[in-house]
Amino acid sequence: MQTRITHLLGIRYPIIQAGMSWASSNSALPIAVSNAGGLGVIAAGPMRIEELHRSLAEIILGTSKPWGINVPLHNERSAEFLDAAFEARAPVLIASQGGPKEQLARFHSIGTRWLHVVTSLEHAKKAEAAGVDALVAVGVEAGGHPAPSEVSTLVLVRKLARECRLPIVASGGVADGAGVAALLALGADAVELGTVFIATPEANVHENYKRAVLAAGIDGSTLVARGRLPIRQLKNSFSAKYEAAERAGMPADELGAIFNSASLKQAALDGDVDWGKVEAGQSAGLVDEIRPAAEVMRRLVLELEAARYRLASL
Repeated sequence: MQTRITHLLGIRYPIIQAGMSWASSNSALPIAVSNAGGLGVIAAGPMRIEELHRSLAEIILGTSKPWGINVPLHNERSAEFLDAAFEARAPVLIASQGGPKEQLARFHSIGTRWLHVVTSLEHAKKAEAAGVDALVAVGVEAGGHPAPSEVSTLVLVRKLARECRLPIVASGGVADGAGVAALLALGADAVELGTVFIATPEANVHENYKRAVLAAGIDGSTLVARGRLPIRQLKNSFSAKYEAAERAGMPADELGAIFNSASLKQAALDGDVDWGKVEAGQSAGLVDEIRPAAEVMRRLVLELEAARYRLASL
């Protein structure tokens, strides 16, 4: 299947593994996904710079296929991350939470494709005007930091397909090939999946985290800190405490203290899935087994083909 994204990035399938802090802050998961025909993405966010350099070297040795690096531009170490990506001549850079203008020409000079994460039409138009190569449209279903507006992936992708010229990667709410087919039908050129790749041996998170994803139902996630910079995570004691304080009308500074009392690292590395931030999307309710990343890719492609044939037969 050829789309504008497969042509742009040189990948076989229109499937991108999301850059997930801790879960893909390693080389194993990106290598497995890229070798299976998708785009594997390393998440720089929580990594020490020496660890990032080492993992990038492992990816270069581990695959001859395109791969990417996710850099949150608001991160205080983003300059170091960008320098590492530049030195490694990353084929694809996926940037979020910041503007691309300062760095875009530098990366284009070495042939890097710059994909920019957006959660609204306004952000998409700004990124397009800045000269990025493609947009990653993240809806409210997605784990981590989804759209503060709480607009769904279905609506956001369709709006961007109507209003923007750039290729679109849809992100949020998808864990199987049927979901990939649905978003391609809406006008996306590829689909980014995260939560399903947490449930793989290659994902760099605690076993408790993976088991929590498997146990979640489709209503098992929640948005914490609505109206601020919300995160979507699995429901647990931390999210219940925060939401109870919110309902009680607790002042903003006290809510902030509760929010900052928990971390993603607490869940991802230490395995505290009760009081840590277990970031995962609504699609956790569609994930029921831990499978190797290559097997996840194989099933996604088979399910996508089955969905295409079903639609063609109607």
